[in-house]
Amino acid sequence: MASHDIESQILSGETWANFCDSLKHSGQQILRTEAPQDVFTRAEGFRYLTRLLRIGLEMHVEFADADFPGFLIPSHETAKIGADNPDNMYQYARLNGRNEYRVRGHRGSVSYLSFGSQKGGYETDGKMEQTGFIDAQRLQFEADGSFELILSQQPHSGNWLPLEAASNALVVRQTFLDRRTEKPAQLKIERIGSDAKPQPLDPVKLHAGLQNAARFVENTSKLFADWAQGYQAHSNQLPPANQAICQAVGGDPNIFYYHSYWELADDEALVINMASVPACDFWNLQINNYWMESLDYRHHNICINKHSAHYNDDGGITLILSQRDPGQPNWLETAGHRNGTMCLRWVGAAQPVHPTTRVVKLASLLEAA
Repeated sequence: MASHDIESQILSGETWANFCDSLKHSGQQILRTEAPQDVFTRAEGFRYLTRLLRIGLEMHVEFADADFPGFLIPSHETAKIGADNPDNMYQYARLNGRNEYRVRGHRGSVSYLSFGSQKGGYETDGKMEQTGFIDAQRLQFEADGSFELILSQQPHSGNWLPLEAASNALVVRQTFLDRRTEKPAQLKIERIGSDAKPQPLDPVKLHAGLQNAARFVENTSKLFADWAQGYQAHSNQLPPANQAICQAVGGDPNIFYYHSYWELADDEALVINMASVPACDFWNLQINNYWMESLDYRHHNICINKHSAHYNDDGGITLILSQRDPGQPNWLETAGHRNGTMCLRWVGAAQPVHPTTRVVKLASLLEAA
């Protein structure tokens, strides 16, 4: 579309009207017939759309300029996407694969740190495919923990993250064993080879940014509503996810994922057993709502990881999901929910151990406590 046509849409208000119409249409994802029909789940769903909008506006309006990138946090305590990891700090920066970039930083003490360049996006084809990847085990650090990482199409000596011409984003995962004691990596990103300054707001770019933000809300909500629908076929089980699909939407290549759906009555508990725990950099299991948002981990115990778990005498793990505390270790709270989704991830495990599950009466666990 020619720039003068876009300018006329901005002047007439058509740009804004189309943006609002797209957001209105996104509400149909919350009204899908297979989704729970109760008012609580509906309310969470509509709140979820507002959260996706906040993320979308950050990605596609406020931090959209790949010539002057900066890090935003796309999933956090009050904005969540696709089984967001409660033990992660995610960071995201816009890229242009034809540019070169430098990330400067300090390692900190987080358990796991990875950088992935990606192409695509939920606002377009629903995919975020890796174009380059490096983690802390392959990074070179100075004695004080500082480092530099170059992002480019051409190979570079030292720390290098490959880009393709189509690369448009950098995703950073910082994973904590214990947020109270670990320090996150401190990171800054800059474009190499240009000393230009950002120009004032470009109306054409704003028009595109609003369109992309609206598409992001609808496509993201549809993508993960489709996933939640599929998980209902193996309710209260926890089979391996399709790893290729997980990677195609931006998953970390070091992670082996499990996703499923859970549904429990007030007097029931879901018992999840892992016969052993493989050597790995990290693992955790988290409980989400139907829309694949992690439950409120600020106030409820909805996630257990490698550090926080109580291990059985034989080295295995038993986790219990229920409404009330069963009086046994590794309790995961439903936090007022009667159904939702869940995710288990092994990070850096050479051989994942598949969990088993069973539903029992909560009273039997209370009696055994």
